[in-house]
Amino acid sequence: MSEGRIIKALSGFYYVKTENGEVIQCRGRGVFRKRKITPLVGDFVKFEADSPDEGYIIEIKQRENELVRPPIANIDQAIIVNAAIQPDFSTTLLDRFLVLIEAKNIEPIIFISKMDLISAEERRAIEAYRDDYERIGYKVELISSKASGGVLPLENYFSDGVTVFAGQSGVGKSSILNALKPSLLLKTAAISESLGRGKHTTRHVELVQVNNGLVADTPGFSALDFQEIEAEELGDCFPEMRSRKGECKFRGCMHRKEPRCAVKEAVESGEISKYRYEHYLAFLEEIQSRKPRY
Repeated sequence: MSEGRIIKALSGFYYVKTENGEVIQCRGRGVFRKRKITPLVGDFVKFEADSPDEGYIIEIKQRENELVRPPIANIDQAIIVNAAIQPDFSTTLLDRFLVLIEAKNIEPIIFISKMDLISAEERRAIEAYRDDYERIGYKVELISSKASGGVLPLENYFSDGVTVFAGQSGVGKSSILNALKPSLLLKTAAISESLGRGKHTTRHVELVQVNNGLVADTPGFSALDFQEIEAEELGDCFPEMRSRKGECKFRGCMHRKEPRCAVKEAVESGEISKYRYEHYLAFLEEIQSRKPRY
């Protein structure tokens, strides 16, 4: 029995890379289907193989974390790509991504792309948002994958570990990866002028080597739900609220109507951005109003 890591999943096949660099095409045993377990890209597995084209995954080792959309496991950091324009920059969408990533205890990093396409006034607005997120503690990079040297400052982010790219369709995830490693030749698509959003260009999840790290280019998507997050957990997905919850008068404070709430006081004093707090309230209402799962 051999061990390795799944680096690609496609059409029912799982491509497992061993420590010596060999890639074995495997299928999952029927026992996984019976247990409703799906092997994921990023999984560390044990497998048996008689040839490089015919192997079977026997065991999936315990995961550190996993995402459903995109389907990938054992992630060290998530780079959330938002465009400055085309599609328009959205703090609401960015915060939805951040909440999902924070809930999985994955380090989020924010890339704001297409900075070469905006006016000076628009740039000042984006820089103000960058400052807000940096004050919270997030790493933020303003980039253009087409400008000369526009992605060079990003290379240090891929020195080791597994990085997942996430973001709305059309924000330039594949373009950034192509600029970092031109040999990837990942497909990109223009923005639809009528819909204002990009076409899906990435059809499967695959780990590729960039510098000394592994990177997953993943399908873009435009909607996120919070099915796996409970209302009581939401505040912990906002670092600026998480750090203040011990200062609230009531244990388990939801930072909404309770008196002497440290989070609300921080919003009033400007220490917490008002739009971040409004997003928290909107997400909280969404979670509390969702239909129960049976």
